[in-house]
Amino acid sequence: MKKRILVNGAGGFIGGHLVKRLKSEGFWVRGVDIKEHEYCPTHADEFVLGDLRDQNLARAVVQDIDEVYQLAADMGGAGYIFTGEHDACVMHNSATINLNCLEYGRMAGVKKFFYSSSACAYPEYNQLDADNPKCSEDSAYPAAPDSEYGWEKLFSERLYLAYMRNYGVQVRIARFHNIFGPEGTWCGGREKAPAAICRKVIECPDGGGIEIWGDGKQTRSFLYIDECLEGVRRLVESDFTGPVNIGSEEMVTINRLAEMAIEISGKRLSIRHIDGPLGVRGRNSDNRLIREKLGWGPSKSLYAGLAKTYAWIETQVNAADREPVLA
Repeated sequence: MKKRILVNGAGGFIGGHLVKRLKSEGFWVRGVDIKEHEYCPTHADEFVLGDLRDQNLARAVVQDIDEVYQLAADMGGAGYIFTGEHDACVMHNSATINLNCLEYGRMAGVKKFFYSSSACAYPEYNQLDADNPKCSEDSAYPAAPDSEYGWEKLFSERLYLAYMRNYGVQVRIARFHNIFGPEGTWCGGREKAPAAICRKVIECPDGGGIEIWGDGKQTRSFLYIDECLEGVRRLVESDFTGPVNIGSEEMVTINRLAEMAIEISGKRLSIRHIDGPLGVRGRNSDNRLIREKLGWGPSKSLYAGLAKTYAWIETQVNAADREPVLA
């Protein structure tokens, strides 16, 4: 009999790709989200359009489910998370979803929960040096995330671990580091840096310039979506609870990320630096633990993944430009 899996957040970027991955492995999948996927039809056997903050819905979707992948959250890029304008919604919405997911899931007999946490849970004080950030899993405490989004992620990690101790459910926790790729948000304010930069380069005429927030010397690492899913599946099938980083160790400055996108475009563009929300000064995935526990680490280069993402966003921009304007 096929294992029955619930993917919360199936209408999102990672969730949509995860549904496809799970279906390719032969599982029966129910997806649920407050919105349908913006860029591709769902591959789920059953897709429930609804709000996981609603207790009745949360209770209904976990019935007859063996495993839950909990990716649903109120989130976005730096322009959404670091302005402070959405803090209450981010914390309330995401915490409510996790509380509902766990309580009604364990009541329904769900045996295993995967929770997608974030590198935003790491202390700001360990990420002040752009060249030497510290993001090992054991460095999360003493806690001091740089955003309320990070604080909620840290709280929910503890929530899942408490349910594991008190109710005997299995839990797997991953801290994602900047996952990117095709079929993700690329405009509107919630897009992440790779998508935003690709869009700016695509829309900019040859010889022009694109804008980057800050001095561009802040560092990050970016993991291509296929590698993220491989890490998630290996974690869920292992006997390791986590939390564990799932991210790339190929750290680059935002300036270098922009240069890569410009190189891919073949254009000659300049970079202008402007004020904007930034987050921590430096962040990079520390993959020592995942190599130790799972014998695995990502291998795809940032440039290769960015080229694929650029090509997909270019089709989206071109399609948007061709849409007729209704009078």
